[in-house]
Amino acid sequence: MVDTFYNKVRKDDLLGPIFNDKLQDRWPEHLEKMYGFWQTILFDVRAYSGSPFPPHKQLPVDKTHFDRWVLLFNSSIDGLFSGTITEEAKIRAANMAYMFNHKIEYFRNVDNH
Repeated sequence: MVDTFYNKVRKDDLLGPIFNDKLQDRWPEHLEKMYGFWQTILFDVRAYSGSPFPPHKQLPVDKTHFDRWVLLFNSSIDGLFSGTITEEAKIRAANMAYMFNHKIEYFRNVDNH
């Protein structure tokens, strides 16, 4: 699921340039982190430690980017799975996107005042 999702992100005309510019040749290590992150988020397996927000705080993104991110996440997971856990995963991803977008907007407003 992680590989399918991030392959879509990498090729996406809106998200791809941002992710590819930020990660450049560090995609393998980013994916390793994402395997642990999603295991932790979706299955409550303690495979990730750290704070996921700070690396994203300065990215040039807004609600449009997060909406696309959710769309790609949902299409990736729907193409591979179905059922209650799938729906829970989509809710958790949407909540995370909302929170990240809200926090980024908050920090931008604080920094600009």
